[in-house]
Amino acid sequence: MEQTIIMVIYIVALIALMYFLMVRPQKKEQKRMDALLASVEIGDSVCTTAGFYGVVIGMEGDTVIVEFGSNKNCRIPMKKTAIVEVEKA
Repeated sequence: MEQTIIMVIYIVALIALMYFLMVRPQKKEQKRMDALLASVEIGDSVCTTAGFYGVVIGMEGDTVIVEFGSNKNCRIPMKKTAIVEVEKA
C-alpha cells in the first residue's frame, strides 16, 4: 500500500516536471510569436524563416507582400508565419 502511494507521487512529480520544462516554455514562445506577428505593419523591416531581409509593402489577412533588396521589382507574397523578426520603421 505504502509503495503504491510513493509510486503515484513519483509519477505525478514526473508529469509536473515535464510540464514545467517542456510544455510551458513552448506556450510562452507561441504567445511571443503571436504578439510579434500581430504587430507587423506596412513599412516594417522583417526577416523571414529563410533568412531574407525585406520591407513589408502590403498586407491581406494572413498574407504579406515583402519587397527584397534595392530592386523595387522583387516583391514576394508570403504567409505571415514566415516572419521571425520585425524591426519597426
